[in-house]
Amino acid sequence: MMRGDVIQTNAEIFASASVVGGKESEGPLGNLFDLRDSCDRFGMKTWEKSESEMQRLALNTAMAKATVNANEIGTLFAGDLLNQCVSSAYGLQTFGIPYVGLYGACSTCAESLLLSSLMVSYGMCNIAAAVTSSHYCSAERQYRTPLEYGAQRAPTAQWTVTGAGAFLVRSADEEMPSDEGRAVVRRCVIGRVQDSGVRDAANMGAAMAPAALDTLCRFFEETQMRPDDYDLIVTGDLGFEGGDILTSLMRAEGYEIGGVYNDCGKMIYDRERQDVHGGGSGCGCSAVVLSADILPRVKRGELSRILFLATGAMMSPDSLKQGEEVLAVAHLLEIEHLP
Repeated sequence: MMRGDVIQTNAEIFASASVVGGKESEGPLGNLFDLRDSCDRFGMKTWEKSESEMQRLALNTAMAKATVNANEIGTLFAGDLLNQCVSSAYGLQTFGIPYVGLYGACSTCAESLLLSSLMVSYGMCNIAAAVTSSHYCSAERQYRTPLEYGAQRAPTAQWTVTGAGAFLVRSADEEMPSDEGRAVVRRCVIGRVQDSGVRDAANMGAAMAPAALDTLCRFFEETQMRPDDYDLIVTGDLGFEGGDILTSLMRAEGYEIGGVYNDCGKMIYDRERQDVHGGGSGCGCSAVVLSADILPRVKRGELSRILFLATGAMMSPDSLKQGEEVLAVAHLLEIEHLP
């Protein structure tokens, strides 16, 4: 019996919140984010504590919007870019919610939403929460060089977003009064780890594009859907380089996505004005763009059906030093508007 890759779900993302730093607030979506701090500190003394505070603020804000208490949330899925997901653990431990720490690199937003959707769709809890973050300064310290070093950036390098997104998910069977439409996760695909052969840590888009290709093609082949059945196919975060590669790879497989395709790493910054080279990246990039821009458009009915696909580079500083390829994974959610 052949394995089916597409998982049926019936989950509503009923509340979300976004928290960003200064560079993100100056971009094209700047006025859409819930909370902003121009100095990226959020009142904390270290960058790691700042990232933890972003997660705390994001979840608090999402809960306040939905008038949900922590004791109503059955499971909390959260992750970030740092070792042992310390930003998530320190930022969210005071909520007292059963916690699952995730590491999917930049795919973590889709990963956490996918798992939350499964939990509520199959009756394992009434409400699940998904929280994801990244911070430019903490990521630079762990993966690259100290900020004071002032290393030259490659043209294909992407800028790690300082941001956190939080989402609350419940069964779509629950009819709750609302002044706006609903965003419902109908189907999901769990990504497979792919090896593109890329060893260049400054070109994550090229390394991750084949993972997005694999997941999209599996979804289209099993469902018999086509790209033009969707108002938007959005990845996070292939950036400009990886986005172009994905479009070409999909065309070679017989799928033309150019008319409906975009990438969160391209949407969050103004490439010319902000000098971000290859675009945005980081766990927080797709999370804040989804929360602040894409989900509201789905709820308003401006987007009736979308594919949200987050890609992650599965590597470490040590694996790069040892000459290993940058592996990648991509998880997919099909999200629909309901009145």
